Amino acid sequence: MRWEALTSPDFARAVRETGVCILPMGVLEKHGEHCPLGTDYLIAHDVATLAAEVEPAVVFPQFYFGQINEARCYPGTVAIRLALLAELVEATLDEIGRNGFRKIIIYSWHGGNPNLVGQLLKQHLWQEKPYTLYSVHRIASFETPERREERMKLLESGRGGHGGEYETSILLAQHPEMVKMETIPDEPSESLARLKHLRGMATPMNWYSMYPEHYSGDARPSTAEKGKRFMQLVVETLVEYIRAVKADTVEPMLQKEFFKRVDELGRSGKG
Repeated sequence: MRWEALTSPDFARAVRETGVCILPMGVLEKHGEHCPLGTDYLIAHDVATLAAEVEPAVVFPQFYFGQINEARCYPGTVAIRLALLAELVEATLDEIGRNGFRKIIIYSWHGGNPNLVGQLLKQHLWQEKPYTLYSVHRIASFETPERREERMKLLESGRGGHGGEYETSILLAQHPEMVKMETIPDEPSESLARLKHLRGMATPMNWYSMYPEHYSGDARPSTAEKGKRFMQLVVETLVEYIRAVKADTVEPMLQKEFFKRVDELGRSGKG
């Protein structure tokens, strides 16, 4: 169920019946010359919506605010200062919780979001909230070995990439009118490895040093047929995750236990 498509009474009913809201996170950024700027949030919202049709949940409207400072040099990118971004996402989560959801899943497609989301999970330990927070990134650990094997077999290029065969195929299946196949380069985009002399170190330029055109992999073998199967696989995976979250009683219990101990420690003044 899509949040924005529900009437107010239907929304209240959906909260009671599902108890789970999915916040699909993406960004607005360049994906080569051929994919739309909204690739990540479009796919994230599509996957969440299709999964929620199988295992009922409410899907938050398309959310295109994420960590994307590394793409600020490309036209169309929308990047927000990290402190403000963290406040925005937390405020959004709090509003979802205020509307009655006691379990929220952050489903992120963009590769630059996990660090941000990880910090939000840690921030969740600062103040007790009326909801429990869960996070899953793209395919994540819930993908079975069988699904991973099939996904890898479908990739003629051998990898997904950024704007590569995986994402382009999904877009061809879901939003073909947005993909410009004729603009795909004649050669795959390989890492330039311009910071290889700093092996094992991280810098703000890591991604840019490898892929200055914000495209990696090879989108030429992309097809809508592959995209349909990729979507089926990733939707099946998210369905399993939603079911696990619905059945989970341990995380809410641990959250209550944790904050009870925090409160007791504050009152007693003892370590």
